Amino acid sequence: MIPVIVDCDPGHDDAIALLLALASPELELLGVTTVAGNQTLEKTTANALRVLELAGRGDVPVAAGADRPLARELYVAAYVHGESGMDGPVLPPPRGRAVDRHAVDVIAELVLASPRPVTLVPTGPLTNVAVFLARHPEAAARLERIVLMGGAIAEGNVTPAAEFNVWADPEAARFVFASGLDVTMVGLDVTHQALVTPEHAERLRRAGRVGEVVAELLDFFHGFHRETYGFAGSPVHDAVAVAHVIRSGLVETLERHVAVDCESELSRGRTVVDLWRRTGKAPNARVGIGIDSEAFLELLVERLATFS
Repeated sequence: MIPVIVDCDPGHDDAIALLLALASPELELLGVTTVAGNQTLEKTTANALRVLELAGRGDVPVAAGADRPLARELYVAAYVHGESGMDGPVLPPPRGRAVDRHAVDVIAELVLASPRPVTLVPTGPLTNVAVFLARHPEAAARLERIVLMGGAIAEGNVTPAAEFNVWADPEAARFVFASGLDVTMVGLDVTHQALVTPEHAERLRRAGRVGEVVAELLDFFHGFHRETYGFAGSPVHDAVAVAHVIRSGLVETLERHVAVDCESELSRGRTVVDLWRRTGKAPNARVGIGIDSEAFLELLVERLATFS
């Protein structure tokens, strides 16, 4: 099994990514850390606990991290995810609590305690990850790799130029891409190619309580993507990053240099990918450029249905 830590801001797609990780025997979910992003830290942490308890995995430790970006004002995506961060299904308040330690320190503890190198999967703003790399370099050096959902080669979803996770804390993202670690970027160019449709949601709705909750998450998410993009379904962005860890052939990547724009308000948070190798700079990331969407969607539905 591949030991993983998911750093997230649930969030509809974060919730589904967590469930995919829990349903996949290839992965050992060591812990979940939370960051402010799609909603406030209090809400994203409660949502992470709810998802784990829904899946019967309240034993997985949850640690809360940064409640704001490194240098920017907090901006939450309530316009996408609702006031709860996971609008749609009605879930009870979590029974458990986050551990009484900062997410950054918990990541380091889990990495250092693992007998095998850990894969870190960030699916929210990269604030926790940047602070972890700076504060715990000895633990960071023992990571297998970082597979993050964020960025894009040629589009944005919070501005015309930028994807939300990178835009929310571009200084943190710049630090992560400059870290010298093995970084994979699964961005919008890939996730927008794999839409979960209402038909997929109906398959899950018939697959027990967890599947029903996922279908209700998707019902809400579909409304936003239909109105905003005219999509016939929803990209479940964060689940694609988890799926890439499970099955490496799903996402096609190229080794390229990625810079993050922190200076321009017009292009704040843009991931400038040197796709055609015009700068002469050495690659610092593996960048997703394509996906076997049919295989991803079948994996997602098949695994989530196993909770029944």
